[in-house]
Amino acid sequence: MAKRVAVIGAGCSGLVCIKCCLDEGLEPMCFESSDDIGGLWRFKETQEMERTSIYRSLIVNTSKEMMCFSDFPMPDHFPNYMHNSLVVQYFRIYTEHFDLRRYIHFQTTVRSVRQRPEFSTSGQWDVVTTGRDGREEKHVFDGVLVCTGQYTQPITPAFPGVDSFPGMIAHSYDYKDPDLYRGKRLVIVGIGNSGGDIAVELSRVCEKTFLSTRTGTWITGRMLSRGLPMDMMLVRRHLDLIFNLLPRAVINWIGARMLNQKHDHQLYGLQPKYGVFDQRPIINDDLPGRILVGELVMKPNLQKFQGSTLMFNDGTAEENIDAVIFCTGYNSTFPFLSSSLNSGPDRELTLYKRIFPPSLERPTLGIMGLLQTKGAIMPVVELQARWATRVING
Repeated sequence: MAKRVAVIGAGCSGLVCIKCCLDEGLEPMCFESSDDIGGLWRFKETQEMERTSIYRSLIVNTSKEMMCFSDFPMPDHFPNYMHNSLVVQYFRIYTEHFDLRRYIHFQTTVRSVRQRPEFSTSGQWDVVTTGRDGREEKHVFDGVLVCTGQYTQPITPAFPGVDSFPGMIAHSYDYKDPDLYRGKRLVIVGIGNSGGDIAVELSRVCEKTFLSTRTGTWITGRMLSRGLPMDMMLVRRHLDLIFNLLPRAVINWIGARMLNQKHDHQLYGLQPKYGVFDQRPIINDDLPGRILVGELVMKPNLQKFQGSTLMFNDGTAEENIDAVIFCTGYNSTFPFLSSSLNSGPDRELTLYKRIFPPSLERPTLGIMGLLQTKGAIMPVVELQARWATRVING
């Protein structure tokens, strides 16, 4: 009799986990709390709590050739860098091709995942779900693959005087499109990929847009030499070999020289306190150009609020600010897991090989896609799914 595996979530990780379960002769049952596949990539007009969120204009930062699953290339007519709607379209084609939809239970929320009393010998799990009618169901599974993603709990830092601010405060989690901010004076706090994208988009419609960063960042575009996709040129085995052989200081110097030839990060107010390869750069084709024409102004770390005036660490202030958007990241939480599996030191979840909680007596629960990659995450999650399903299968 085939082992039964619960797959929690029907985004990119969940879909490939279903497929890999079938490849290994396992019996998957996927629980998706929304009414459709796509997870993070499916744009929704209104935000729903505890679900991932993207903005209407989002375009991927990895090329289609590098981000597709290994056994299912992207359609030829798709552009190299796709709008979010095309990513979801790819998932639909993938799901239909491998007949995955029959294993997905939509509008079904997982309430708890707990080890069975005989877990040390069976490795089995009790899983409790509620369906669209609110009815609770209990299941027993031989394995569990958690595919709920890492962008569901936004972090909003507390700044002195924030309660005195009379304008709008939001997180990038809430941001959908520029309509609410047209003609306003706006401060964006945080300069990850979302912060960069939103700052560029709003700088085209706002009276003035300020981008506040604590550490600065390195910026690169989607294209490298001859207009080829950046990840296709840089995520290569021979470059990895070179990076591993050369001292970190040398490759950081080479990287900084290359990026500064395109635009001097010090001159543009972007110069970070770390090397090019010490953290992921942000990928943005337009941000330096918006700074160059004065529509986007870089600011250091936000210090405090004084009514509608915002004070920054360099002693400068910006008055009559109408709105603030925090692009300050997310916490990864899994409320259906026990506390021992849900957190680690400094809220960082410790996982063996980025998949299995090491405290488990039997490695029959994996947390998928909880990582940052040099390139696209989808091929990495596929490899995780291949290995995790084989481990669960013995």
